[in-house]
Amino acid sequence: MRVYNFSAGPTMLPLEVLQEAGTNIEDYNGSGMSVMEMSHRSKWYEPIHNECIALVRELMEVPDNYEVLLVQGGASQQFAAVPLNLLTTGKADYIVTGNFAKKAYEEATKYGDIKLVATSEPEKYTYIPKTTRADFREDASYVHITENNTIFGSKYHTLPDTGNIPLVADLSSCIMSEYTDVSKYGLIYAGAQKNLAPAGLTMVIVRKDLIGHEMDICPTMLKYSTQAGKNNSLYNTPPCWCIYVMMLNLRYLKKIGGVKEMEKINKEKAAMLYDFIDNSSFWTNPVAVEDRSMMNVPFRSPNEELDALFIKGAEAEGLVTLKGHRLAGGMRASIYNAMPVEGVKKLISYMAQFEKEHK
Repeated sequence: MRVYNFSAGPTMLPLEVLQEAGTNIEDYNGSGMSVMEMSHRSKWYEPIHNECIALVRELMEVPDNYEVLLVQGGASQQFAAVPLNLLTTGKADYIVTGNFAKKAYEEATKYGDIKLVATSEPEKYTYIPKTTRADFREDASYVHITENNTIFGSKYHTLPDTGNIPLVADLSSCIMSEYTDVSKYGLIYAGAQKNLAPAGLTMVIVRKDLIGHEMDICPTMLKYSTQAGKNNSLYNTPPCWCIYVMMLNLRYLKKIGGVKEMEKINKEKAAMLYDFIDNSSFWTNPVAVEDRSMMNVPFRSPNEELDALFIKGAEAEGLVTLKGHRLAGGMRASIYNAMPVEGVKKLISYMAQFEKEHK
């Protein structure tokens, strides 16, 4: 029996995508091989790879002056790759809005003069700090943000004004959940295991003029120039199976209407859940209303004992992985692209039942 998986990642993929991948798992396209077995330079794999990148460009309307890279590792690897590639002035500015944003900042401090412009840590990351253009150093190589806070459930709904300083953003937990104007960023990176594909793949969208200025100490495999241009993210063996599933997932996203249609569905799901919580005297959400995430919704009951009881009961109902991150406690419903409206409705129904029984 399929369950509704509210995991923060790895998480759900559309059933149609899983079924198609499963159908071809032993023999892809008459090759007699699985995509997991074939050479990344074979005549069977190359069209998969190129279609995946083309779909990214189409669905996100990526301008021609940006490269789309498909690289190994998770987004955490980019915490080092970003400063190693972009820290041309030796300075960068960071805004810390959650645990992963803090990790990115701490990693960057190993490589240069990194300024902590603002942080919401003292308030347990329950809001997005407001900044102005004057907060950023004129000679900063870039400004880094984590656009969606996976653990604590906050989100940038208005990007910070960085002027001519390139904006670098981790979009791991909100990539393709809503329209993104790529031209407003110098670089976007995103781990695949939330909205794109299985874990093990990271997508990087980087403006071409920012490539090729890496530090001398930058490892070859972390250089964007290594994967860009004619190498087409094929300098070494990429995570071919992950890229294949991502290609199928992007085909599916295109079929249902693309990112803008997905945004409408995601807004509907999030509004339903937040409206229920806000109209309850039992359930609470700690995040400032104007900064709430559309993808990750933390919530709590009146006490930890009830939290534990709710999680156990939800699992029996086929609503799994609702336990909050150890740093946040409570519960967290991650309602990424593949989570259907029906899953959110079932969660709300069980929350209402639980409240009635334990209020």
